[in-house]
Amino acid sequence: MAGIPHDHYEPKPGFQTWLHSRLPIVSVLYDTLFIPTPKNLNWMWIWGIVLTFCLAMQIVTGVVLAMHYTPNVEMAFGSVEHIMRDVNGGVMLRYLHANGASLFFFAVYCHIFRGLYYGSYKAPREVTWVIGMIIYFLMIATAFMGYVLPWGQMSFWGATVITGLFSAIPGIGETIQHWLLGGFAVDNPTLNRFFSLHYLLPFVIAALVGVHIWAFHTTGNNNPTGVEVRRGSKAEAEKDTLPFWPYFVIKDLFALCIILMLFFAVVGFMPNYLGDPDNYIQANPLATPAHIVPEWYLLPFYAILRTFDNTVWAVQLVHFLTFGIVDSKLFGVLAMGGAILAMALAPWLDTSSVRSGRYRPMFKWYFAMLVVDFVVLMWCGSQVPSNLTSWIGLIASTYWFAYFFVILPLLGVLEKPLLQPATIEEDFKSHYADPAE
Repeated sequence: MAGIPHDHYEPKPGFQTWLHSRLPIVSVLYDTLFIPTPKNLNWMWIWGIVLTFCLAMQIVTGVVLAMHYTPNVEMAFGSVEHIMRDVNGGVMLRYLHANGASLFFFAVYCHIFRGLYYGSYKAPREVTWVIGMIIYFLMIATAFMGYVLPWGQMSFWGATVITGLFSAIPGIGETIQHWLLGGFAVDNPTLNRFFSLHYLLPFVIAALVGVHIWAFHTTGNNNPTGVEVRRGSKAEAEKDTLPFWPYFVIKDLFALCIILMLFFAVVGFMPNYLGDPDNYIQANPLATPAHIVPEWYLLPFYAILRTFDNTVWAVQLVHFLTFGIVDSKLFGVLAMGGAILAMALAPWLDTSSVRSGRYRPMFKWYFAMLVVDFVVLMWCGSQVPSNLTSWIGLIASTYWFAYFFVILPLLGVLEKPLLQPATIEEDFKSHYADPAE
């Protein structure tokens, strides 16, 4: 790993030297397993292994499910029932895949908010953060397309609503919408396109995950203090770090086992709890569900999308200033995309010289409000639209944008941070030092 002195792989004479000179795969694995890792990492650093497990599980179960699924509007719903009833282990495969998506997003939200709190997006890790946000965006696209495949009522109408948003883009919107649909309405070409992309994108995500891991191996891990590992000499670096194997591997595997116990409890005893009842009814273009909603992990951004209607003064103002080009539909689409973009821009919006939120007293309160705000947006997205949910959604959406574009830049100027430890070793000893020393 560049920058932090440590022992590198030295092949032994014979086959190891021969292989290393042609394909240094053992060297890559060695440097990954024995990478110097800040010794003070807490339990919020376990989500990387959970996400890796989820990605592998989704790809494996998805490939097997694809062997039995039929991407045809006349047979898709029946093929899912065939998987459940006739394929050996089909029930477990489908429930692992469906609930695995929920675990995937739960873990990625914990991963993102941990990064936002501890400043993992700050220099020199901006590129690592942006790659992570691209992965998150592709996860959203993959999950949405996967939600369409069972071809239930919510699948069909969710696809109708979301693909309809592209028509709001001036000039090229309808062309993009027709390309996605394969026609003028959600039908068999749409299902084929979504099936192909849903199958392809996880492999693109896997490649980006490799780049993401490579990126943070180059810059080194962040840690709860935000203080960098000392790089003067190998001896100094060793005071701040421990090898990833066995210390953090065992810790991560222990955490993964605990999380999987809860996950398999859900899969075994309440596998349909997070599903919408309407999606267990075959798609009917002539019967619109009373309330069209996405899966729970997309609800915050769905809430932002539908919050900005014609009654919101900001929408009216932008509509007037753009001579009618930006209507409420396009404004909602831009707001939904902007909510994700705001997180990607965090490295440049946060002006504080202190990386970790642990030493930022004002930041802690605003960040706690952001977490609550995210949950409130999720609740708003799940509710039938009303005056109450519209007002709450508008306030929550406003705070989301205000946090990134107003509060973060101002805190860097107004906030007085607490004293940070000089080194990672100092922080580690303050928590784990032997009292007898």
